[in-house]
Amino acid sequence: MAVTKVGDLNIGYREQGKGEPIVFLHGVGSDKELWDKQVAYFSESHRAVAIDYPGYGESDLPNRDLGRAEIARYVLGTLEQLEISAAHVVGLSMGGIIALEMICRESSPRARVVSLTLADTFAKHHDGKAVLERAHKATETMTMREFAEARMSAVLSPHASEVIRREAVENMARIDKRSYRWAASAVWTGDYLAELSNIAVPTLVVVGEYDQITPLSLAQQLESGIRRARLEVIPDAGHISNFENPGGFNKVLEAFLSATEKVSRVSG
Repeated sequence: MAVTKVGDLNIGYREQGKGEPIVFLHGVGSDKELWDKQVAYFSESHRAVAIDYPGYGESDLPNRDLGRAEIARYVLGTLEQLEISAAHVVGLSMGGIIALEMICRESSPRARVVSLTLADTFAKHHDGKAVLERAHKATETMTMREFAEARMSAVLSPHASEVIRREAVENMARIDKRSYRWAASAVWTGDYLAELSNIAVPTLVVVGEYDQITPLSLAQQLESGIRRARLEVIPDAGHISNFENPGGFNKVLEAFLSATEKVSRVSG
């Protein structure tokens, strides 16, 4: 684990391996540790980097609420500090929203997106306002551990093991409640529907078979809106498909990266 200074904050990250960079962005209810199995796996062929948002994991807690644009700029600043000028970007849930913010609304050339993987996420959530209201109401009266325990039945598939459940709860319970509240506002109010057609990079859309939070219909909306997108369903997984079925997730992502990089080599 390591940190780098971006503006006024230390930002935590994990890095392993060499080669073409692949960057992993976590969800609103987790930190970079839920990418550990992907970082280890893809470090065999890539420079794999997982980043903590401000207020998460090993990153400093900001003294203000952050919106999507500012979070994206901290991610871009981290990549700049790590001298990553181009990367495959993989975002799950909130990570997908931040990835969309980066590619749709950031004009900076500092971190060009080579390919995009949008996992268990959306362009605009049909029930986002209600989800946000429920999350804010719950966190007013619950500790983060209590909230995590209550949330897991929606986050995980019905077949999730107790080990998976406990790890997911422990990871979510560590989040500072202040960070969770502004991050939830950032993610659930996102709307990129009008900008999907402008995305030109190869895109993989992934959704867990049992994802109740960002179901198949939202993944299909992403696929239909992005010209070079393809959709894959991860079996035996809920909302955090990379964590619940890492083997299935890694296989699909590896095939996508291999095809994307092959085309890049031929055209280059």
